Amino acid sequence: MAKTATKSSKQPAAKAAKPGAKPAVKAAARPAATAAKPAAKVSAKKPAAKGKAKSAKKPALTLSMLKPSVNNMSVRVFARAAGLDHFETDVWGHTRSPEYMARNPAHLTPMIEDKGLPRGVLWESCAIMQYLANKHGLEKLYPQAPAKRAMIDSAMFYLIGTLYPYVARATYPALNFPQYAGEVGHSDAHPDRKSEAQKAAAAAIAEPLEVFHSFFRNGKPFIGGNNPSIADIRLAATLEFLAVIDYALPHWTKDYMVAIEKKLGKAYAEPAADVRGYIAYVKSQAGA
Repeated sequence: MAKTATKSSKQPAAKAAKPGAKPAVKAAARPAATAAKPAAKVSAKKPAAKGKAKSAKKPALTLSMLKPSVNNMSVRVFARAAGLDHFETDVWGHTRSPEYMARNPAHLTPMIEDKGLPRGVLWESCAIMQYLANKHGLEKLYPQAPAKRAMIDSAMFYLIGTLYPYVARATYPALNFPQYAGEVGHSDAHPDRKSEAQKAAAAAIAEPLEVFHSFFRNGKPFIGGNNPSIADIRLAATLEFLAVIDYALPHWTKDYMVAIEKKLGKAYAEPAADVRGYIAYVKSQAGA
């Protein structure tokens, strides 16, 4: 597995922002990390001739990310699982900077910088995973057969279009993330109305979860069959957020998440630890 270099920025402890919405904290477009940062991995280099150190070659792929976000977690897991040599940089507080917005006017994360992209950068977690899987021929994570690929795409689009909005409405208030413009949670509605909307969203999660179980998995260990696909990575990461509201996950989802982490090992566990660490921090503050 390729090594991942990580560059982190100093981050505030309790505030974060979500994708696509005007952030509550200036300069953030995605949730900020509060969990402990893993130490960057450094490759040992042999000294060059005549005592001069040979400079390390920077990976071609750069990933701008924010650690507590499950959207960001998806790409971080994927890059590790795919064994891609990449460099992670924590962009907390910089997504609204002129430099960042000159490259990414949507000021979103995750974002990759990769040679060959028409504009040099790409954001949106599913698009990033699709692009990199196509570029590197990662058949195991994103099958090329049209019918199999269609099911992977359908599962991802169903997730981001149906399941994730419910998850966001149900969990963002507890995570201290601002909700999307137009949502009751973002409005000046009475707190009781906001609470009702949050509970209704949580109740609605059960239906799409059952669709993933009965239709997309259909008796298989994963959406991708016997091995996790990019749709599985995206689904498992999304389910991580539900811990913040102590959501009673169906038994199959618990087994499913354990199976994915077992299959992917550290590729899943390391990014998941950042999300889980943030959730634990938020819950500890709520109980203080």
